[in-house]
Amino acid sequence: MTGNETEWIVVGASPDLRQQILQTPRLWPRAGPRDSPIAAVVLIGGDVDALAGLLVLRERQALTVYAPAPLLELLQENRIFNVLDPSLVRREAIVPLEPVRCVGGLTLTLLAMPGKVPLYLEDADARAPEPGPTYAALLEANGRSLIVAPACAEITNTVRRRLGAADLVFFDGTLFTDDEMIVAGLGQKTGRRMGHVPVSGPGGTLDGLADLPCRRILLHINNSNPILIVDSPERRQVEAAGFEVAYDGMEVRL
Repeated sequence: MTGNETEWIVVGASPDLRQQILQTPRLWPRAGPRDSPIAAVVLIGGDVDALAGLLVLRERQALTVYAPAPLLELLQENRIFNVLDPSLVRREAIVPLEPVRCVGGLTLTLLAMPGKVPLYLEDADARAPEPGPTYAALLEANGRSLIVAPACAEITNTVRRRLGAADLVFFDGTLFTDDEMIVAGLGQKTGRRMGHVPVSGPGGTLDGLADLPCRRILLHINNSNPILIVDSPERRQVEAAGFEVAYDGMEVRL
């Protein structure tokens, strides 16, 4: 995301971040062997798929990591993240609901979301998800706003109110049905057990967010989810409800 076309903010540092950079010319070096338009990363979850991409950004370039204190503590506890040179990589703690003026001409506000602790911190015998810090990122510039919310365990009235105030929402589209992973033989946990509300069914995304006035794009989509198939009935159902499905290389302007 950017508000000035020069400095870019990455929301969530997924393990495939290097591939995303290679496929996005706007993020290529502009001058010098170590240059990068990426000036900051916003951390919104503690799972591996939200943190591991930080290791790609270790090439001695200046950037800021914006995150709430619990997520910065996770980085501090795992010494592998010390490869991010502290003389160049600034870690800035931000408080949810308190707007922060950051790089790229953007204002960032973190919104707490219903979520769970990362898998690697779970009790192995736990039958129900243990609540943990998960966030959405609200980014504003030039009178426009978007929210990135790749993980949401429940669509509450508070979630609806916060999402509905934005011009654009990128929302958790991990699984189409709650038992998708079990039925496909890919796992033993439901979507809600993993901290992701399903797209369909009672209390799901189509049920809870279909009447919001903002533009809605589903992302963080598991490879078992049939909405990835362009002509599938599930894809048609999602699009009929007014949702879009994110794809590699997608570019959105507000």
